[in-house]
Amino acid sequence: MQTIALDDYNIYVGEIWEALQAFLDDCTYSQYFILVDENTKAHCLPLIHKYSSLKEATIIEIQSGEIHKNIHTCSFIWKALMEAKADRKALVINLGGGVIGDMGGFCASTYKRGIDFIQIPTTLLSDVDSSIGGKLGIDFAEVKNSVGVFNNPQAVFIDPIFLKTLPVRELRSGLAEIIKHGLIADATLWEKLKSIENLETVDWTSLLVPSLEIKKKVVEEDPFEYNIRKALNFGHTVGHAIESWALNSPDPLLHGEAIAAGMICETYLSTKILDLPNESAEEVSAYILKIYGKYLLQNEYFEDYLRLMKNDKKNENGQLNFTMLSNIGEAVINQSCESPLVKESLNYYIEL
Repeated sequence: MQTIALDDYNIYVGEIWEALQAFLDDCTYSQYFILVDENTKAHCLPLIHKYSSLKEATIIEIQSGEIHKNIHTCSFIWKALMEAKADRKALVINLGGGVIGDMGGFCASTYKRGIDFIQIPTTLLSDVDSSIGGKLGIDFAEVKNSVGVFNNPQAVFIDPIFLKTLPVRELRSGLAEIIKHGLIADATLWEKLKSIENLETVDWTSLLVPSLEIKKKVVEEDPFEYNIRKALNFGHTVGHAIESWALNSPDPLLHGEAIAAGMICETYLSTKILDLPNESAEEVSAYILKIYGKYLLQNEYFEDYLRLMKNDKKNENGQLNFTMLSNIGEAVINQSCESPLVKESLNYYIEL
């Protein structure tokens, strides 16, 4: 097992059970609550019960999926805590993917003005993205993560054993954030990723740690996203809009699938704004299409995508705010461009 030490908590990567038990033994919590959805209850909770002292924990089960990451589900969680008489010395254990981690952490951070929580991510996406950095929240008014707080967990426990419970589509979704980390900060990681052919045979631990180290460095330098942390938004301005729009369509996307499309569009924008070499954009586009295929974007919905982008919380002074690439492994924050060029990037994606 490897330990990644942040300023005020640790991330444990590998066989986590001894570290999890030691953490629980060192604490004096009055009650334990485990937040799950129907999938993690069936596939992941048995592992927790087998290896740790949490068999008597109260289980709070919510429905899976981004569509349930809203204030109504928060009300359900808060009510469950209240009915169980949870006090301020209770611990919430978020066992699941990004929806569970974001919303469970948000509910814990706001219940009785804040109780402790830990993250046990069970998807590749949450392993490398939402498990680190303290961003918590929910979707509101069709805008992703528009209501939330910054607050760190007491610890994060990442065990690749949970990845064995995932379908390939979920692994592919999580890979998008690792790709992003390579593109914005580590050309060597990007080169390693390009050799991946079969997601079911990947040694994920060898990719988790370098990816987490990239995000750790950025988060510690800029915990509240005033500056360099915006680099982590590469692919997300366009990607979040595509994801939000697709959420209410017959063909919803997983987060990483939408971000993959967003990275292609924003790589194209990088060639126009920052003179990223065209061959680099072609390399990125070809690899992402090989892994993800192509989502059917439609010209008739371009104004809808732009409307959603204009509501993005990253925007400043009424302008769309992007992170772009000056080179593979080098990101530049606070780049803006006008709507016609954004539409041009969407057309670029369509025509690939």
